[in-house]
Amino acid sequence: MSAPTLTPVEPAPRTTLRRWSPVAVGVLVWWSLYHLNLPFWNWVMFDTVGLTAGSRLGDSIHFFFYDITKIALLLTGVIYLVTILRSFMSVERTRALLGGRRQGLGNVAAAGLGVVTPFCSCSAVPVFIGFVAAGVPLGVTLSFLIASPMINEVAIVLLFGLFGWKITALYIGFGLLIATVAGIVLGKLNLERWVEPFVFETKLRGKVVDPSLGLSWDDRLQMAREEVVAILRKVWPYLLVGIGIGAAIHGWAPQDWFARHATGWWGVPLAVVIGVPLYSNAAGVLPLVEALHDKGLPMGTVLAFMMSVVALSMPEMVLLRRVLKPKLIATYVGVVASGILLTGFLFNAVL
Repeated sequence: MSAPTLTPVEPAPRTTLRRWSPVAVGVLVWWSLYHLNLPFWNWVMFDTVGLTAGSRLGDSIHFFFYDITKIALLLTGVIYLVTILRSFMSVERTRALLGGRRQGLGNVAAAGLGVVTPFCSCSAVPVFIGFVAAGVPLGVTLSFLIASPMINEVAIVLLFGLFGWKITALYIGFGLLIATVAGIVLGKLNLERWVEPFVFETKLRGKVVDPSLGLSWDDRLQMAREEVVAILRKVWPYLLVGIGIGAAIHGWAPQDWFARHATGWWGVPLAVVIGVPLYSNAAGVLPLVEALHDKGLPMGTVLAFMMSVVALSMPEMVLLRRVLKPKLIATYVGVVASGILLTGFLFNAVL
């Protein structure tokens, strides 16, 4: 008598429905909240509370609540998705696939990805955290973090409309160069030791696990939920402080003083020093860039100012502090600021 043949047991339809229904509802709720975020806070702040749109106070308070909600939603969605993807592959295996001789190509790809993701510097941080947690080499993720706020379709369209295709092409080329080269340089410094250890840990029900050992879908979904809660608990104070700083300085820049004092060779470093503490996206800073250029400031100076505002900001550094140690943040700022300085001087020399 032959032994009975064992066949895989298919999950019952009711079990499958019970597993995936909450996920589908969660995706729908997340998508709705993300797209209703801006009109909701417009209604609350300007129509209900009565703040004046366009005023320093009104825009700052609106910015705080809108950006807090947006970045919390991005953290939730990105960390959930990346944790599920990470559950199929260990951190070490991901590093092996994307590191080594492929790292330069990875930097170029990450910078290119940044071009098609219209994030400001703080909004790019959740994606950066997800990439690092998934084991993507640190230098590659930093290329994305630099390129995403600096070069995106919003910046490209507005630059083209204000200054023409030559300036736009030069800006895109140098922005990609800064993101790629800075990422390669930072990657070769082997700075992973300055990343907080919890970022690399994969936990399930409070215990560190190896994803490569094989997990059920219930385990993967549970792991993703736990990871979202754990990271939000760790970063929320930094999120509040970082966005609070951004709201306080939102829309502020010493325009007239800057236009008077940034006319010599020192204009480029002065532009970077003033730009780094500020916080805005490309759409927000470009009208100021146009005004400064109309006042006679050289193109390299105003573009260095724009790059420093959108690629490096104090709120971004505060958010990054929860996952990166101060030495890595300082190194990152130094390398990127050096690239921006060089770009500003070159633009002034050739334009």
